[in-house]
Amino acid sequence: MDVAGVDGCKGGWLLVRADATGQLRIEDVSIISTFRELIAATAECAAIAVDIPIGLPTNEPRAADGEARKAIGPRRSSVFPAPMRAVLAASTYDQACVLSLAACGKKLSKQAFAILPKIREADEAMTPAVQERVREVHPEVSFWALNDHQPLEHAKLKPDGAAERLRLLTPAYRDDLASVNLARGAKRDDLYDACAAAWTAGRIAYGTARRLPAEPPLDSHGLRMEIVY
Repeated sequence: MDVAGVDGCKGGWLLVRADATGQLRIEDVSIISTFRELIAATAECAAIAVDIPIGLPTNEPRAADGEARKAIGPRRSSVFPAPMRAVLAASTYDQACVLSLAACGKKLSKQAFAILPKIREADEAMTPAVQERVREVHPEVSFWALNDHQPLEHAKLKPDGAAERLRLLTPAYRDDLASVNLARGAKRDDLYDACAAAWTAGRIAYGTARRLPAEPPLDSHGLRMEIVY
């Protein structure tokens, strides 16, 4: 049974396709240009786990983001609030802040604005039917789950952080992840994040995944606002 983990990267969308029968075995690592192409390329996968907000709020922060930050403790800064849906219309940071202030009384973070094009791209492709197969994850939440629900000690871009994440992923994979060739346009931390997402996709496929919050609300497009792990 094939699953996929996806992480946004400089080159587009880093896709790790894996066989989830027993220990995960990587079948392909590639970069896909657009989200719609990503959905088409993973049509035969039982589950796709993507590190991008799916389901956008209208006028208040998502419970999923708050619960994720609480769970991962010292790594909480890696989970920033998903933008209000109205912000998708913005073309500049100043405009995004104006729209966000009008919607919820708070400005948009610069981190969220940096990935706004990818959030917009994913949102345009998502429907409630597509969400049955394509689910939102956050790699730090997946690593938290891999670490027996304990926050990680080190930031991912630090050498100790990379080693910590590799240590957690190693029992889940038949592959030597430290030796997996990187797709051009991706970095090693992108690969580890995508592998953590693929691990969660396997849990989704086998029906053992959990989510934050346990009973997620729907956004105005009928999409669940959740983070799966």
